[in-house]
Amino acid sequence: MAKEKVQGPVSSAGLMRYFDVSGGGIEVKPETVVIFAVGFILLVVIVNYLI
Repeated sequence: MAKEKVQGPVSSAGLMRYFDVSGGGIEVKPETVVIFAVGFILLVVIVNYLI
């Protein structure tokens, strides 16, 4: 009787590594996004306090 060879699933089948893909658009550092977000939140809080 011949033994059947059983293979496990391929570890990266169907997955895409998005950090390797370069779309060619604008690139912004994460620190810049956080600074703008915190600044916007502070602006909204100050405007709500003044009104």
